[in-house]
Amino acid sequence: MRRTELSRPSFYVYFRDRHHLVLKVVERMQAESAAMADVWYGAKGDGRDVIREATAGVVAVFERHGAVLEALADAAADDPDVEAAHQNVLNFFVEATARRIERETAAGNMLPCDAWETARALSIMNDRYMTAVLGRNPTVEPQVVVDTITTIWTRTLYGATG
Repeated sequence: MRRTELSRPSFYVYFRDRHHLVLKVVERMQAESAAMADVWYGAKGDGRDVIREATAGVVAVFERHGAVLEALADAAADDPDVEAAHQNVLNFFVEATARRIERETAAGNMLPCDAWETARALSIMNDRYMTAVLGRNPTVEPQVVVDTITTIWTRTLYGATG
């Protein structure tokens, strides 16, 4: 509150409590990431053509907000409400990814797989990897993160030469 120069009562004009503030931050981060991921989720036809663009957008969100996202992940370990909010965000991406995998597989664009478990594995990997390398102290250049994630997703979903 000191850094914002707001008084404690001013905080409560906007938020019920710290938990409400965290939920609003989580909602904002989810909305930003979802808008970027929607490039792939909502693509018509073969998604391999736009997977790099979608990945670059999501990585950019993590790059901008990495410290906050890492803090939220850390807080989730100690606060059941934050953990539930974090899990809800992850579930959103798992479900959207699974639906896209099902559509791509049905269209013959993607290798057959268990859509739900593949989506879970890829989504958890993205979350943990980006938090680790783009968090409070970024250790990997964002373009390398984009290249790495794109390669993993493309090879996993579309095949070695995808």
